[in-house]
Amino acid sequence: MDDPILTIDEREAINSGRWFTSLSPSLRHDILRCAFVKRYKDGDLIAARGDPPDSWIACAKGAVRVSSTAVSGKQITLTYVEPGIWFGDVAMFDGDRRTHDAYAHGETTILCVARADFQKILSAHIELYEALMRLQARRIRTLFGLVEDLNTLPLRARLAKQLVHLVRSYGTPNLADASQTRIGLQLAQEELAQLLGASRQRVNQELKSMEREGAIRIEPAGLIVLDREALTRISQADS
Repeated sequence: MDDPILTIDEREAINSGRWFTSLSPSLRHDILRCAFVKRYKDGDLIAARGDPPDSWIACAKGAVRVSSTAVSGKQITLTYVEPGIWFGDVAMFDGDRRTHDAYAHGETTILCVARADFQKILSAHIELYEALMRLQARRIRTLFGLVEDLNTLPLRARLAKQLVHLVRSYGTPNLADASQTRIGLQLAQEELAQLLGASRQRVNQELKSMEREGAIRIEPAGLIVLDREALTRISQADS
């Protein structure tokens, strides 16, 4: 379903994105002037592997689940793109087909810039080249960090680190107790396990251990973080 207008919250998510705010006002204006809005329901396909690179995309609401399909046919979730994050620019440059599937996770809104408009903005704003290089550099640093964590940290620390990230990106005060934080992104334990390269059973064990320690509470509707500092301490463990 397409809607030409972002809501106030969606526009705030775009305008407050760390990378987007680093751009000059004139460049931000031209990007938003060319952009169009698309809205999706939970599970809707946004882009498929093999699709031509027709647009540059930002998440404005919800999340975009990026996945691949194993030889067995099982879908493997690689990451979730949160509000304020832009993606798809690599394909805009090299013109190659998309390498992964992208699905809406929850009610999701994206902001799109058509490839032809993207090229026009690049021509008008040399600044965008350097800005996109910074964006790619940040992604590479994040990727190297994930690979390092996978090879050096135990699952318990990596899980805590992921939960801290989810709190930062999707945390909202718990209505029953404002001192507690609810993770707004609804993830099944299998999906959380895929992000960490672990089995659902092992992730379940570690979550229950953190619950016994009073760091989190597991509810049918999702996770409640009771002690963020405790999660941070766990995430910084080196053995």
